Amino acid sequence: MATLFTTTALLAATPAGAASTLGASAAQSGRYFGTAVAAGRLGDGTYVGILNREFSMVTAENEMKMDATEPNPNQFTFGNGDRILNQARSQGKRVRGHTLAWHGQQPGWMQRMEGPSLRSALVNHITKVAGHYRGQLYAWDVVNEAFADGGSGGRRDSNLQRTGNDWIEVAFRTARAADPGAKLCYNDYNIDSWSAAKTQGVYRMVKDFKARGVPIDCVGLQSHFGTGIPGDYQTTIQRFGELGVDVQITELDIAGSGTQQAENYRRVTQACLSVARCGGITVWGIRDTDSWRARETPLLFDGAGNKKAAYNSVLNALNGGSVVPHPTAATH
Repeated sequence: MATLFTTTALLAATPAGAASTLGASAAQSGRYFGTAVAAGRLGDGTYVGILNREFSMVTAENEMKMDATEPNPNQFTFGNGDRILNQARSQGKRVRGHTLAWHGQQPGWMQRMEGPSLRSALVNHITKVAGHYRGQLYAWDVVNEAFADGGSGGRRDSNLQRTGNDWIEVAFRTARAADPGAKLCYNDYNIDSWSAAKTQGVYRMVKDFKARGVPIDCVGLQSHFGTGIPGDYQTTIQRFGELGVDVQITELDIAGSGTQQAENYRRVTQACLSVARCGGITVWGIRDTDSWRARETPLLFDGAGNKKAAYNSVLNALNGGSVVPHPTAATH
């Protein structure tokens, strides 16, 4: 009953005349509100109905990753990625590409490579995949999860890292050449707290890239949370933005239910709205049952597609008065 009361109260608090969907509400301040989409669920009427109604940005959950797009050396398959792109564009939505370079979900043939041959394969992969989608995507997560967990603040050991410390720079320069119009992002998890060593390591890299003219336009905070949000989360967004890059919340999900989950979602949304360079928020799935963390019920809609208290708290924050506009005319 407490959750029902909270939901009703949140609905009642929505300002008169405010936008009634996540995407439209975010657009009022020049931002987007997106979701991850799986091609295999595009035949689900409830899923597609919510997708079409609520969201203004789409990220392919797996269909543009390395194993999906280049299952065999220099043999590319774009069918499912194209399906997601075409469905989104038919509804007037924009698309974020995810991801061009990652130690995870590499095809088997790439996992077995190292050294100069791997570097060459990486450059070819980025060139071909970003080239295929040239001019059609809002942004690319060029490099994903390249920093180590723990207190080192250094790079993750991976086959890509072992090709040389400049591999991330090479990836970004290659992506810019292949698709000059897309925003190029570095994306990672556990870089939400400003005090974390991993956050500081990424910050130093981005600062160095900006100083040397390496083409990086945004930092993606995955923001996979348990039942708590770092107290300095907004500070992290602000500090990255001060480097002259956008910040995008790229894979948001928050464990829990009811009032606590709703409050945590409100805090994340408000943090983005309070920093001009925060361009938008993407949640990592639509319904709790679609989530990679389904048992933690971390999304905005329940398994039946009903709006949760968290949905209403996000909508009200997006429609609220404490909003700093995002400079949508800004270019890289």
